Amino acid sequence: MAIRVRLDEVLKERHMTAKELCRLIGITEANLSILRSGKARGVRFGTINKICYYLQCDVGDILFFDGELGEDADET
Repeated sequence: MAIRVRLDEVLKERHMTAKELCRLIGITEANLSILRSGKARGVRFGTINKICYYLQCDVGDILFFDGELGEDADET
């Protein structure tokens, strides 16, 4: 996947644990773990909105494009 997730770095910068963020945004630790690992195939805008709100960051702080097309480029 050409979209990289920097959620762990932002959590550390904000001195917040993943468990705390899960409680605040209302998702399970398992689902946040999938997102943090970069293995998520999709994420709801509402979830991204809550993450950015509670971490006081921008979407670009937690997600970035690495400049590659990625292995699943055939999917639409």
